[in-house]
Amino acid sequence: MFEHEQQLVDRGAGDGWISARALDPRAREQAGDVRSGERAARETLKAQIARLEHDLSAIVAGTFPYIAAPAGLAELDAGGPRIPDLGELERSRDRLAGRVQEMRAQAAARVEHERRAREQLEGMKLEPGRYKFARLPVNDLGQGGCGVWEVRPRLGLIGMLAGWWQLKLSSGCPLPRGSRSKRDPAQSNSASLRACAADARSSTRSSSSPTSGSG
Repeated sequence: MFEHEQQLVDRGAGDGWISARALDPRAREQAGDVRSGERAARETLKAQIARLEHDLSAIVAGTFPYIAAPAGLAELDAGGPRIPDLGELERSRDRLAGRVQEMRAQAAARVEHERRAREQLEGMKLEPGRYKFARLPVNDLGQGGCGVWEVRPRLGLIGMLAGWWQLKLSSGCPLPRGSRSKRDPAQSNSASLRACAADARSSTRSSSSPTSGSG
């Protein structure tokens, strides 16, 4: 390409013409390398985010329902759906990494709490006198239900004065309140009427028995 042709091409680049740099093979190769590097970095960040999300889900599933699931990390964008750039992917990865670290600390604290609760239960079984009136919910042991282990005196006040202590497990969750009020009033009234009629018949028979016997 002659020098004047090169000047014409450069001068017309601002008008939408193809610039001379675009015709340079080395420039195209460098641009391709940049796009390849960006694509590789994007794939690496996506893989890291997927692994962190998997770890977070595993922690929540393994500690449910004792540790609540974290709030969503997605950020609302007024511009609508779009492809995040590298900076946004890096920030999402960093936020997920911090949340996973927090959840792991909570899970470790929960494991330690259950270990201490099991040790306390063993002590309550072996020496209940050292844990007078102590209460230990089964929830602290990592078990479901509403039961409570409790050290109580055997035979009430006599056992408390004599030092007779025992470990007992409560019967479970209490019944919901207001169950009687939810019954049908018509059924309750009819049941009451039947009971009154039965009492009246029985009282009539009992009152008439001596009279028939005397006749």
